[in-house]
Amino acid sequence: MRNLLMAALSALLLFAAVPAALAADPAPGAVKITDPENTIYLDLKDGHRVIIKLLPDVAPQTVGRIKKLTREGFYNGIIFHRVIPDFMAQTGDPTGTGMGGSDYADLPAEFSSVPFERGTLGLARAASPNSGNSQFFICFKDSSFLNGNYTVFGQVISGMEYVDQIAPGEPPANPDKIVRMKVAADADKAKK
Repeated sequence: MRNLLMAALSALLLFAAVPAALAADPAPGAVKITDPENTIYLDLKDGHRVIIKLLPDVAPQTVGRIKKLTREGFYNGIIFHRVIPDFMAQTGDPTGTGMGGSDYADLPAEFSSVPFERGTLGLARAASPNSGNSQFFICFKDSSFLNGNYTVFGQVISGMEYVDQIAPGEPPANPDKIVRMKVAADADKAKK
């Protein structure tokens, strides 16, 4: 009995020593959604879900546009047309060429001091700062050279390992796509 108690105590101490960084990255599905109206479920192939926290306090117009397009089903089936390893994966163009967008007017830039880090979502644009529309990208790693030059509007909070698996290329030979994108508040209502 004493050996069993010692083994249990040793296991408890081992788990207590897990680095905080590992403990802070919950398994998919185990993430507590605190603001479903500003959370996006981005579903990829094989049932893999990426959960994105939107930042309406940082980029209200961009967040509003992303939610509007998501609710219209705009992103469902759209490919990742530009995926650069160690940089980012870009999507949101219904033509799949990088030249398309939604039928809505382009958005004004909403630059902020929020840095581009691993899992940050930014609004893609052309040369003009005010040319963002529907295309966005997810950073694979810290990309500080983008800071203050592109609109940050979200952060991956779960499922980044699935973003890492998106097929690379410009365009990829066999591009991955967004199977479905939903605002969490709408997805949760549909379950009831």
